[in-house]
Amino acid sequence: MKIANYSVKGTKLAEVTLPKELTAEINLNLLAQAVHVYEERGHTGLRKAKTRAEVNRTGKKLYKQKGTGGARHGSRRAPIFVGGGVAHGPRPLRRVLTLPAKLRKLARAIAYTVKAKENEMVVVKDLGKLEKTKEASELIKRVAKDTGAKRFTFVTGEKAESARKAIRNLENAEMVTYKNANAYDIWNGGMIILDGEVLETGKVQKPSGKATK
Repeated sequence: MKIANYSVKGTKLAEVTLPKELTAEINLNLLAQAVHVYEERGHTGLRKAKTRAEVNRTGKKLYKQKGTGGARHGSRRAPIFVGGGVAHGPRPLRRVLTLPAKLRKLARAIAYTVKAKENEMVVVKDLGKLEKTKEASELIKRVAKDTGAKRFTFVTGEKAESARKAIRNLENAEMVTYKNANAYDIWNGGMIILDGEVLETGKVQKPSGKATK
């Protein structure tokens, strides 16, 4: 599978072949499962509604028990009153979903494959040589002109520290190292700009097996 290749100045170069480590048979069910896991792990689980025991209202009885002709009530904290507690409301819950390392790796490869097939991924040779935000902005403009993309995610190698400093100031661009990129980062990243350093070693760098978000 071939994808577009650019120089760091935005000049188009010969297409490059995506290595087998970044390709896989497309399985959208697995990809959806991986994306769901990463999204769920990002939730803090702090939602909470106060019960009648937790609301700050008077504990005084509304009115006398008998002789009013009305229904009996003992507290304004009851759920039927405005300002009262919530019956069966949401409580704090942190669900930590996991995905086996083998499936995480496969889902990541599927995400790369889908992006490549949809022409939403390009390679930039010597991306690590980017030193200024202006240079990164010009590169994005050139890729956007050719592809029509509006959001970008730079997947950088380990030696691209100067590039990461240049990219982080861009409004419409995100950044993640190849080692830590997961299926969610790739699938939801808009146009993927892959650092050529990742492909140059002959053997693609081994991604992290950690369940990162």
